[in-house]
Amino acid sequence: MADVAIARCKDYSSVAQALSEALSGRLDWVAPGMKVALKVNLVCGARPEAAATTHPAVVSALSGMLVARGAEVIVGDSPGGLYTAAFVNRIYRASGMKSVEAAGARLNQDFSQREVELPAAAALRRFQYTAWLDRADAVVDVCKLKTHGMMGMSCAVKNLFGAIPGTLKPEYHFRHADPMEFAQAIVDLADFVNPRLSICDAVVGMEGNGPTAGTPRFIGAILAAENPHALDLCAAHLIGLGPGDVPTLAVARERGYIPGRAEELDVAGELFQVPDFKNIPARHSVEFAHPFGGPLGTLAGKAMKRALRSAPALDRRSCVGCAKCAEICPPAAISMRGKIPAIDRSRCIRCFCCQEFCPKGAMRVRRPLAARLLNR
Repeated sequence: MADVAIARCKDYSSVAQALSEALSGRLDWVAPGMKVALKVNLVCGARPEAAATTHPAVVSALSGMLVARGAEVIVGDSPGGLYTAAFVNRIYRASGMKSVEAAGARLNQDFSQREVELPAAAALRRFQYTAWLDRADAVVDVCKLKTHGMMGMSCAVKNLFGAIPGTLKPEYHFRHADPMEFAQAIVDLADFVNPRLSICDAVVGMEGNGPTAGTPRFIGAILAAENPHALDLCAAHLIGLGPGDVPTLAVARERGYIPGRAEELDVAGELFQVPDFKNIPARHSVEFAHPFGGPLGTLAGKAMKRALRSAPALDRRSCVGCAKCAEICPPAAISMRGKIPAIDRSRCIRCFCCQEFCPKGAMRVRRPLAARLLNR
């Protein structure tokens, strides 16, 4: 079987056919009575057409396929915010995810948490996670392809950060403030969750100011793979990114989970690329970490990263003074001056939580002058 399957899909009315093509032979492990958890992306209470969340049409079609094989299907996530029945059920309704019940699935209503220790992990050695995933015989990662301020791209591996309860997410951002350390933690988390299958909704993705306030962009594909890192490598290629642009891919390559290029994978279907996809150009490439050998190279790499790294910036025209950014900021680097957020740059850890969760998209990724000149 191919490492990754890519099925073209013209719109969400054609999802069932595209899923059937992408999943050919990949659901043979499903047995009657098996409990299957679908870990979707419900980062916020956005409508399906906003392309911030996994489209319910994909989840419904997949649920129907699993139910037809006799599986019990539970759909869930922990969005940014309170991990409570009242809050998450509002997200279910706003995102259209309630519609999966018609396909025979049920929405997760278990909001308990557990703690685990992973002494051998590279970064995430002790953490709390959403216990509903433990009650499943298998986890299927059903993600959305989007740009992301800190990680460059949100897809299969980044989607698993939703296993961390919503109110704890800022704490983990603060613990692992460096992008590469955070990427190590996310890959540790992916190892722990160990999804049986990963599926990507790339029918309509998000470009620009993702992962919540960007612009929907037609991509036209459903991707499927057993290895979430391989799926991410192909998804990155579709939108013009490589491992040097996505820290989680760089970590996966270092750990031997993927090759260096998407073209080295065995891909069923067309490995195409969307022209002029608007990625967030603010991240320094991880390839700048060591531009040349020796201590001088290490110092030069650090200097280049400082000069090229991005930071959140306020678009005052879009800001409504709701103070959500100040509430969510892990290091408390944002204070409200009147109704205008002020960022203390000395405390900012560049996690882009403010940019991710701003309800109006007023927080954006600011690209430094050095990076703009270098790009030219």
